[in-house]
Amino acid sequence: MAVDAADGSGGGPVPGSVTSHAEGAGSVSAHTMRDVHMHFPAPGAVTWPHVVGVIPPRAGAFQDRAERARLREAVSGGGTAVLCQVLSGMGGVGKTQLAADLAEELLREEGVDLLVWLSAGSRTAIVAGLAQAGAEVCGADPGDPEQATRAFLAWLRAGPRRWLVVLDDVADPADLKGLWPPAVGHGRTVVTTRRRDAALAGGGRRVVQVGTFTPEEAATYLASALEEAGRAEPAAELSALAEDLGCLPLALSQAVAYVVDAGIPVAKYRDLLARRVRTLEEVTPDVLPDDQPHTMAAAWELSVERADALRPYGLARPMLELASFLAPGGIPVSVLTSEPAREYLTALGRVATDGPQVTADDAAGALRALHRLSLLTAPEPNEEEGGGTVRVHQIVQRATRDTLPSRYYGAVARGAASALVAAWPLVTRDTALTQALRACAAALISCTDGSFGKSPCLYQPDAHLLLFRTGISLGDSGQVAAAVVHFQNLAAATSRYLGHDHHDTLNARDVLAHWQGEAGDPAAAATAYAELLDDVVRVLGPDHPSTLRVRNNLAHWQGEAGDPAAAVTALAELLDDVLRVLGPDHPSTLTTRANLASWQGYSSLAATALADLLKDRLRVLGPDHPDTLITRNNLADWQGEAGDPAAAVTAHTELLKDRLRILGPDHPDTLITRNNLAHWQGKAGDPAAATTAYTELLDDVLRVLGPDHPDTRRTRNNLAHWQARADEAQA
Repeated sequence: MAVDAADGSGGGPVPGSVTSHAEGAGSVSAHTMRDVHMHFPAPGAVTWPHVVGVIPPRAGAFQDRAERARLREAVSGGGTAVLCQVLSGMGGVGKTQLAADLAEELLREEGVDLLVWLSAGSRTAIVAGLAQAGAEVCGADPGDPEQATRAFLAWLRAGPRRWLVVLDDVADPADLKGLWPPAVGHGRTVVTTRRRDAALAGGGRRVVQVGTFTPEEAATYLASALEEAGRAEPAAELSALAEDLGCLPLALSQAVAYVVDAGIPVAKYRDLLARRVRTLEEVTPDVLPDDQPHTMAAAWELSVERADALRPYGLARPMLELASFLAPGGIPVSVLTSEPAREYLTALGRVATDGPQVTADDAAGALRALHRLSLLTAPEPNEEEGGGTVRVHQIVQRATRDTLPSRYYGAVARGAASALVAAWPLVTRDTALTQALRACAAALISCTDGSFGKSPCLYQPDAHLLLFRTGISLGDSGQVAAAVVHFQNLAAATSRYLGHDHHDTLNARDVLAHWQGEAGDPAAAATAYAELLDDVVRVLGPDHPSTLRVRNNLAHWQGEAGDPAAAVTALAELLDDVLRVLGPDHPSTLTTRANLASWQGYSSLAATALADLLKDRLRVLGPDHPDTLITRNNLADWQGEAGDPAAAVTAHTELLKDRLRILGPDHPDTLITRNNLAHWQGKAGDPAAATTAYTELLDDVLRVLGPDHPDTRRTRNNLAHWQARADEAQA
């Protein structure tokens, strides 16, 4: 009897012939027709149920999970059953264990007559496994693997038995061309793979993404596995270990084995894991549990090699290296496709690219290659260009960093830092993007700060701009206390690695003093600036721009600390020097003029000075420059203080439109303008409007700045003041 070779489509060529889809050595042309003669074994030669291949043993403390129930339901769903399921996910999430559990369950329940388990790491392995099944079930000639394979696929289509074929760890979907088991009602196919190619979803197959354990599943697994070894550990430590390992089943099982073999508590293992002088290899048991073939450190190496072999060739590995230093939960695509990222890919790509410079499309292609191998999760290509975030498991990141040669470690880290700076907007409009960038910066800083045996590469040869950008972003977002801590650490680190008189140390002290003042301690800021001024004069000289800036900042915080006369005197002397050194149109000169006018008090002199300054800033900086907007704000306030609150309302209303357009609704300066507008609405005789405006503003400052920010407290006070005035007006 001649039958067609199945390809999973449900159809086939004219009975009596078969179209070969085989590729590789010994393959048959796609246009060659060949008869396939099916040989049924003699009665009694095969006992049912029959198993071909070896089903992996069940893991110790096997963890029930949601995917298990869905897989079982889909296979046994009667008329709605899914004939082929593809379990896709990163290495170590337990895809093989899920498939093996299903196979054993079907055998126990006599749900199948034939179960075939194939190791599908290559086309050769798949053909060999199918040929073995053909020899055992159909009596096919094992000396002709292709013929035996065709005979077996034909038997699967036409045979009377219920069957399940498991293709475990498919490395390349192309290896299955022409070899897919047929889609027939009495058969089921389960595929496990790290791949996520579109080809896997064809032919009516359903792709199931298998992720890590949930935190609850991970903690339960750890408790059960340790209990089997006669160990009990605090639940809090188990939950913390699950979080440390990202709930990855492979990592959890090897951690349990290490803890048991070493005879140490979980807390000690967590301490070893946190000491980054230890690699993953060093916290892996000598004998792997559950017949696992790979350690945590090596589990993804083959996947990286395969991703690197996909187009654009040679860029997947260096892209993963960049991503390994950033936040696992969300890396903006704009970071990994930025110009510095592309420069790194060009310089350190392991295989030469087609052109001299990696393009943004090349970088996006490298992300897709890694996505296809489940090494990270990239957004779909049809998302808005430059949008979306990339997620990569923290253990994959750790394994990638561990294998970096020491000569590359610093280059990758600084490349990632430069990529973050390039993607960081100077004006914050997208708060979600800024939060993601800060999370990435925190992850990068944590593995490059010199505390774990790695060189402090973000301080060599100097402090990277990212270190400053991160702290300033914290302060600008309202996290002023966090900004103070950040710059305290930065000043200490720059002094330690670069020296007390290095320009980065002086800059860190400058910004630290500023945020001390913004955090509500202007006296501490003034003291810090006075101490800093002595050092910058000694190191840089009296006319250096940094010295002039420190003098300006010192005068400002002297005024904020309650000594406006000292501020006016200092700023007047500074103005003479900046005019001499920098010239009348330098931004620092304009800033000095603005500050002097502010501290001169509510006088016609201040209003005139601000009006003149606004003309110059419009001419030099343009209408949309932040300093121009600040001058408009201050001039509007002086108009109100001079006795014209209606003019102040009008000016602040126009300013708010521009700040919304330029800075966005959540920028601190936009919130300040809303505060000032509400104030002058009340002063202009409309306390009800002021109350409404402050009520709406309070919701936003709480959301953006938090409850403890000075501006939030100020908004609460202003709301209470104008609410009382509104109540008096209605009484």
